[in-house]
Amino acid sequence: MSGYYRSMYSKQETVASQWLERISWPEAQACLAQDPVVVIPLGAAAKQHGPHLPLNNDALIANWLAESVASASSVLVTPLMNASFYPAFVDYPGSISLNADTARDLLVETCLSLAAHGAKKFYVLNTGVSTEGPLAKAQEILEQKDLRFEYLKLGSALQSLPDGLLQQGWGSHADEHETSLMLYIAPEVVDMSKAVDDGSEGKGPLSRSHDEGIYSPSGVYGQATLATKEKGEAVAQALLQQALQDIEAMT
Repeated sequence: MSGYYRSMYSKQETVASQWLERISWPEAQACLAQDPVVVIPLGAAAKQHGPHLPLNNDALIANWLAESVASASSVLVTPLMNASFYPAFVDYPGSISLNADTARDLLVETCLSLAAHGAKKFYVLNTGVSTEGPLAKAQEILEQKDLRFEYLKLGSALQSLPDGLLQQGWGSHADEHETSLMLYIAPEVVDMSKAVDDGSEGKGPLSRSHDEGIYSPSGVYGQATLATKEKGEAVAQALLQQALQDIEAMT
């Protein structure tokens, strides 16, 4: 078992965060009654990320963010939500996508289950782009029920990166920034010997077929070969700091 997974399941001692899956229901009752910020990690456990990254790439990112947030602030962390709306990737074997309404309802019903016992504030550690549609719809529904619901927006977080840090000419998936992030948080899962630059032409979803969307035989959209651990540290800190700022604003 890697150090990453050991730390993920180790007991938190420095910050009063709770992990819902690790406590009993009476402990959950007491925690929810205090109206904590409920943090929901959202990351695909089965979504293609090119030939050099695993299908659970986004799940690893979401779990890293959850561990880091829980170490820096007092929150209640739910189990990982490992499936959502990922229509751009279904052309690649192994990728799992829910329809948008199912993804929305999964979020809404999770929050309502916990809201019934006192929780009023929810923050999703979002690791996708297509997920933002269902997240926005869930936000509308939950706000009508007087619940606070916010989520990490990757584009906004990455705007804080230093100018010139990322060098790629195009990309947004399994690319320079995402591969760099994985080299920093889970280097043992990255195979840079298989990293490629791909998908520079076309519009729409990624596709393994010519003349259909962004043609990318590898599933990469960007220049993964430019990735480094040092760039990944900057990306990781940008995401974490944005999440912590968002959560602080909710308290």
